[in-house]
Amino acid sequence: MIKKKISKILVPLDGSQNSIRGLEMAITLARNCNAIITGIYSINTPPHSEFRGVGSVRESFNKQVKEFMEESKTLAAKNGIMFKEKITNGEIGYNR
Repeated sequence: MIKKKISKILVPLDGSQNSIRGLEMAITLARNCNAIITGIYSINTPPHSEFRGVGSVRESFNKQVKEFMEESKTLAAKNGIMFKEKITNGEIGYNR
């Protein structure tokens, strides 16, 4: 039987209540396993965005994302968990 210890947990975040609940669950698991959490926030930037030329909209949204990631980091730190953040850009997926 393979016994591996959980040392890293990846948590997808999008600012929603459900992602916060997921982070809280990951914090509980990380506390039990002494693991590090990496929170990832993927900003949807489709190839042909109508907001491509509107820099103030993008800057405002990026500021909100960074604030949310800071709040997530603070929540983890209050529980004694190390939190790393990763913010990416790209097409996040689609539904058929």
